[in-house]
Amino acid sequence: MKNEDTVFLFAKAIKTLIKKQPLDKITVTDIVSTAGKTRQTFYRHFQDKYDLVNWYFEKLVLKSFEEMNQGGTLQEALNLKFAFIEQEHAFFKEAFKSNDYNNLIHYDFCCIYDFYKEYIRKNTGKTIPSDIDFLLKMYCRGSVDMTVEWVLNDMPILKEEIVNYLIDAIPDKLKEYMK
Repeated sequence: MKNEDTVFLFAKAIKTLIKKQPLDKITVTDIVSTAGKTRQTFYRHFQDKYDLVNWYFEKLVLKSFEEMNQGGTLQEALNLKFAFIEQEHAFFKEAFKSNDYNNLIHYDFCCIYDFYKEYIRKNTGKTIPSDIDFLLKMYCRGSVDMTVEWVLNDMPILKEEIVNYLIDAIPDKLKEYMK
C-alpha cells in the first residue's frame, strides 16, 4: 500500500525536475534528493520513474472516468481529464515525449482500453465481441495519439473541442456498447 503523503512528495519532485530536463534524463537519485526521501522509500512505492509518472497520471487524470461509473457521461469524464492535462501541461508535455518501454503513452492506452472494456462488460453483462474489441482498441489508440498531439502542439484547440472530436470519432458500432 502506498503512503499518499510520500508518493505525492515524489510526484511533486518529478514535476519540479521535469521543468528543467527531459523525463528520460531524470534519475531516481534526482527524484529522491528533491523529495528528501531515500531510494529504498522510492522503490517501496515504485518500480522506476516511469511507474511514478504513470501512477500520477492514473491517480489524478483517470479519476475522471470514475464519473462514468457513477452515472456521469463520457463527455463529463473527458472534460475532467482534459482539464487536468491542461492544468499540468508542462508536466504532460515532457512525460509524453518519453520513448521508454514503460512510457505514459502506452500506459494511457492500457488504462483507457481496460476501463472501457470493463465498462462495456458491466453494462452488457457479456464479454466484448472480437469485432467490437478491435474497434475499441483502434479508438483508444487514436484517442491517445490525438491527446499526445494536442499536448505536444501546446493545445492548439480548446479542450471542449478535442473532447467533442473524440466523442464524435467513436465508431457507431462501438457507441452502442458505450451508452
